[in-house]
Amino acid sequence: MLSIGKFAKSLGVSIQTLRNWDKEGKLKPTYVTENGYRYYSEDLLNKFRNIKNVNKIKKKNILYARVSTKNQKDELNRQIDNLKQYAYSKGYSFEIITDIGSGINYKKEGLLKMINLVECGEVDRIIVLYKDRLIRFGYDLIEYICKLNDTKIEIVDNSTISKEQELTEDLIQIITVFANKLYGARRKKTINLIKSVKENADR
Repeated sequence: MLSIGKFAKSLGVSIQTLRNWDKEGKLKPTYVTENGYRYYSEDLLNKFRNIKNVNKIKKKNILYARVSTKNQKDELNRQIDNLKQYAYSKGYSFEIITDIGSGINYKKEGLLKMINLVECGEVDRIIVLYKDRLIRFGYDLIEYICKLNDTKIEIVDNSTISKEQELTEDLIQIITVFANKLYGARRKKTINLIKSVKENADR
């Protein structure tokens, strides 16, 4: 019997991927102890290796593009076109996921869909045009989740491209959230603080 760590290493996947496969019913351990430790037989390893070799357990390449507002549709299309050209040049097959929303919004539909696919072990790589298109803050956390699930992040252009207006809007949103928590959404102090930040940003 192999521990989950040894089984994962032999199969070339992460421990988290095996846990995800167990939950999904894709690959159940041979034995689970009362404490929840998973063990796998060598027969299961050989069997699954053969299945993997035959089916290649296809993992997706995801092209992810994001803009902040609906009036940036042209920019969104430009990102998609550039990502497609990059993927074609690398010989990648791909699925496209897009979002329209702030870079500090962690509940965007496309972002959540992509993270769920990563946690299910279905994503080989995420490809973004610029780093801040994935997320404004918290990139290291997204990167860590990807590493746990054997997913790579490919950034086509490592230069900083954010427009000043877009960054300003994200910062105002952060201040708004914290001001609401401190003073309440309808408090005069909150309204004046946000108004002051916007006025200074427009100068």
